[in-house]
Amino acid sequence: MMPAARESLLDAAYEALERRPWSAVRMVDVAAAAGVSRQTLYNEFGSKEGLARALVRREADGYLAGVERALTTPADARDRLTATAEWTTAAARENALVRAMLTGSWNERLPSPTLSGVPSASAAPAQRRADGPLPSPADFVAMVRDRAVAVITGPGAGAARGDSADLARSCELAVRIALSCVAAPPGDGGVADLVRGALYRQPV
Repeated sequence: MMPAARESLLDAAYEALERRPWSAVRMVDVAAAAGVSRQTLYNEFGSKEGLARALVRREADGYLAGVERALTTPADARDRLTATAEWTTAAARENALVRAMLTGSWNERLPSPTLSGVPSASAAPAQRRADGPLPSPADFVAMVRDRAVAVITGPGAGAARGDSADLARSCELAVRIALSCVAAPPGDGGVADLVRGALYRQPV
């Protein structure tokens, strides 16, 4: 299947999930919305569980792509971490799957694929990846923290071990503040004020 057709099926599944609980989403309706046969859908994803895993993997990748954009905007380290925190809370607010992945709170409306990998007989590389392990909330914290450290230090920065450890703690703090704001939305000033205030005295 062409990547565009796979994306159309995932778009159709996401749109169906916005309208009804995952348990009520029918494969035949997803296929029809994407303009393909139900057999084509099963050939690509294997099962409804495979479709769910692929959808979760795509939304995870989309969130991480947004992290990358936030971290690579021209700004100083604190502003980059603030932008990353703001993106995290915005993505979680707007996308129920991202919110569930980041918090580990999967409600009855959503698919809840196991985080461990499942056996895959798919010939599609994208589906084999989706059938592999899915990130846990702790995995997301580590991925965003490590990517932030890599971007902020840059190639050949040569930071001392102590400096790198301090920076890693600051990056993780920004991510965890963002996640706390997902669970309990902040008041005036939002996540940006909380992150900037926390990082003001941090070595970034």
